[in-house]
Amino acid sequence: MNILVIAATTHELAFKRSVNVETLITGVGIPATIYHLQKKLQQNSYKFVIQAGIAGAFSNEFNLGQTVLVKQDCFGDLGTEEKGLFNTIFEAGLEDKNTLPYKNGWLYNNNDLLKNSELELVKAVTINKVSDSVLQKQQLLQTYNPEIETMEGAAFHYVCLQENIPFVQIRSISNYVGERDKSKWKMADAISSLSTEIELLIKELS
Repeated sequence: MNILVIAATTHELAFKRSVNVETLITGVGIPATIYHLQKKLQQNSYKFVIQAGIAGAFSNEFNLGQTVLVKQDCFGDLGTEEKGLFNTIFEAGLEDKNTLPYKNGWLYNNNDLLKNSELELVKAVTINKVSDSVLQKQQLLQTYNPEIETMEGAAFHYVCLQENIPFVQIRSISNYVGERDKSKWKMADAISSLSTEIELLIKELS
């Protein structure tokens, strides 16, 4: 099977390479992910696409270094804000929540691989600005009740759903949302766990 594995940065792709697997570094954030992934898909044909990376967890119910699969994602700061109150583009009447590829405002991955995996399945939110803002964290929790946050996941889901390509987003928890002291992050543990699970995933798909 011809597989493409993408990530925002080089260190998130530390897994051992194998035959029929290509990699792509998209760069950080939504615009870079959409542009570089779409360009790659126009140039080549793949049977499966994997997005790998680290993530922040909203709850300490998740262990730092734990790897999860994303069952649904969304653009967490796409909407309107007035007097500290955030409304999604759907709540604001700017878009229908069931316009493809959305379902009830979410970008779902219904691939059977997720149903059969032993990894925990999570709800994710994708944002343009990672910060220690208490208000931002509260808004995200109240609006979406997500379990993890990233800066690229929803962009990946959006492109793959539009192109009808089987995909999976796999993430390892490096930190808790709002914690900007990187001495408390477990980056090395997250990358190690991520690499192991990517290799197992590729083996399962091959």
